Amino acid sequence: MRDLREYAKQSNVRMVLGAFILLFVVGVGLIWVFYGEAAAGMGLTCLLAALFPIILILGVFVAIEWVLKNARPK
Repeated sequence: MRDLREYAKQSNVRMVLGAFILLFVVGVGLIWVFYGEAAAGMGLTCLLAALFPIILILGVFVAIEWVLKNARPK
């Protein structure tokens, strides 16, 4: 029997990664096509700057999850 929770977690991770890849490739690509290389570079810079707080928040959540898993008695 498969672990459906692990499958759901794996599916969610794949969808989020796919969305970010799509956003970066298509978003920056369209900026490059319509506005040129300099604008695409600035668009990529802005996307990366917007991604930084998201990564920080996810890092805090992962750290909290790790602490809670290791604090439970076995």
